[in-house]
Amino acid sequence: MNRSMELDPRNVTSEPTNSAEKEKREVASELSSPSLHSMDSGFFERGIKTMLSIRKSKRSLNKEKEKEGTGTWKGKRLSLRFSKSYEKETTICNGVQEVSEKIQAEPIQGKPLSVMEINELIQKRQLLEAFASIKYLEDETITERDAEKYKDNPQEFVRKSKDVDLLYNSITNVIQAIVVGTLEHPTVEDTMLTSLVTLIAYEEAAHPNTGNAGGPGSDLLGMPRKWKEVWREAINESARKRVLRVPMALKEEDSSWLNLHLGFLQKHLSEDLLKVKLSVKKCYPEEYQVCDMYVEAFHKAIASHLQDLSQRPLEFNEIYTLLNWVANTYCSELFLGNPDLKPEVKTENLSLLLTPAVWDKLKNDYITSAKGKIKSYFGNILRLEVTEKWEKEVYPEVKENLYQSSLSLDIQTIIGEHMKISREISRSLETKMLELCLAELREFIPRFEEEFVAWSTARDSPIFAPYFVAYINNFHDLLSGLEATFQVNTDELQKILAALTRNFTSIFLNELRKKAQPLLKKILTKDWILSIERPDSLASAVSQFSEHLQHMREPLGQELLRDVHKYVVREYIMLVIKPRWKMNRETRQRVSNRMNQEARIIHNMLIDQGSDADWLVPAIHHIANIIGEKKKDKIKEYIKDLCQDYPDIRKEHFMAILALRGLGRTRRVAIFRQGYRVPESHDGGEGSTLFSEIDVPVITSCF
Repeated sequence: MNRSMELDPRNVTSEPTNSAEKEKREVASELSSPSLHSMDSGFFERGIKTMLSIRKSKRSLNKEKEKEGTGTWKGKRLSLRFSKSYEKETTICNGVQEVSEKIQAEPIQGKPLSVMEINELIQKRQLLEAFASIKYLEDETITERDAEKYKDNPQEFVRKSKDVDLLYNSITNVIQAIVVGTLEHPTVEDTMLTSLVTLIAYEEAAHPNTGNAGGPGSDLLGMPRKWKEVWREAINESARKRVLRVPMALKEEDSSWLNLHLGFLQKHLSEDLLKVKLSVKKCYPEEYQVCDMYVEAFHKAIASHLQDLSQRPLEFNEIYTLLNWVANTYCSELFLGNPDLKPEVKTENLSLLLTPAVWDKLKNDYITSAKGKIKSYFGNILRLEVTEKWEKEVYPEVKENLYQSSLSLDIQTIIGEHMKISREISRSLETKMLELCLAELREFIPRFEEEFVAWSTARDSPIFAPYFVAYINNFHDLLSGLEATFQVNTDELQKILAALTRNFTSIFLNELRKKAQPLLKKILTKDWILSIERPDSLASAVSQFSEHLQHMREPLGQELLRDVHKYVVREYIMLVIKPRWKMNRETRQRVSNRMNQEARIIHNMLIDQGSDADWLVPAIHHIANIIGEKKKDKIKEYIKDLCQDYPDIRKEHFMAILALRGLGRTRRVAIFRQGYRVPESHDGGEGSTLFSEIDVPVITSCF
């Protein structure tokens, strides 16, 4: 059967005959009778009594058949007429009123046509005429069955019953084709749809839903064809086809395939729903609730389509696109909530677009996929630090006198952006995303630390100290930023960052030792005594590290600068009191002057850089004065000063210093006893001890 044939409105009504004209007048008289309006019998009873005029009792039919002597009803016509009450129910607003008026004025006449002729009418989509003729054939077959005409030939009855059934099925197929094709064409064929409404009404009146018992094949005759249900199913099929027809590029061709597809989906289906509102709705009675039917059909079709999409192996961005479209686009003004579709298109009573199981699966897949994405983003941050800063030796920026790196901002931006897009879908997803980001951050920080340590160990770079300071600052900013912006518990993260700070500080001090130790070992050598070595060489080496600490966030910067200050003084004294050859008076004076000169340079430099460890300043000067002093009484005074300024100094330290002065053991002991004073109190608190951290060298007898 050719379903694409168009219905010509001019072919809907059959040609009138003389007998038909007579029946029309009878029907018009019957419809105009006042008594008809007062009838309160059921809908289907009124339809049968007033519209199916060919139905007669079994007895009268037998008599008439005896007179005719034939199996056909010549000259008879089937007249389908509705009562006034049904006219009211089928009255359609906005242009459908004329349909009910046409039903009243021009009842369809059934003709005794052959199966082939009826099928031709169906193919031409002259459905009202075809239905009347099929109903004529159906009623004729029922009458003949009731008259026991097929008693001796039941196969003939079965054949005619199947013919009726096949013809009705053919109309069913055309109904499906018409409804499915409604949205396919640029314009809606009003006449076709209004005729369809009339046809469905005729069929419902002609086949009331009552039991029907009979011989073989009787279940095919007189049964309701349920064309309204067929109409509903056709709308569902139309929506399904329309959804599946929306363009969708291959993933290999376009990485934004899903985003583009959903965009096309909302564009095309919005146009379809607007057509339903403006052009299709007016062709149906209000009771059909056409807009609701189409919205529900599209809703189910889209739900099924999205569920199929969710089963594909989707990447992070694709899962987000799908979740976001369902949560924020589907019912918004971009689609079903568009003001142009209101008030006909309602979203309040729609079921969930995705089942809870599918929705939860997508959210879990989203978090799982995000794990790799976040790890990749953090990895890119590390890679850029290595390639764009460390390898190119680009110094960090200084803001508000602090070294800065983009590290903290980049990490917080990544976390913030992913939390934002997750919050747009659901609060629970936002929470899961935050937990994921923090977990990845806890893994990233040790990885970053390992990379920085490996880089600093492999090369002697001038930007090591600046970036050491910048990263300490940045991780502090990161911690406070996470607490302030995301209100998260950072206890575990604080432990990780505290370990990183200790490790970075240890590396910093080790690098400082590498620079300082070669210069410290030159103390009291011949070149050092003769001032061949520059007096500021040690201070310059130390300054390569200490000068950057003034750009470190407090209090850590001050604490570390204090440690550097103490380290230099402690190491200096340790190397000075190391046993060496006996010096004459002139050499001792040179040594004393050189020590005082270097001590002033070192102390002035560190104090200028912000060190508050001024209590360390006198230590080297006291020792230098003892070495260069000629008078024994003055030496005793310097010893008293050392005792007073550094309560943790021990006898062994004095013996080593006096030995450097060139005094024998007996003289050293005597001077020590005369000058040494036990300090009144010494709590040994951290930061106030110096000599207790200096190992006393073994003094050989030759001294």
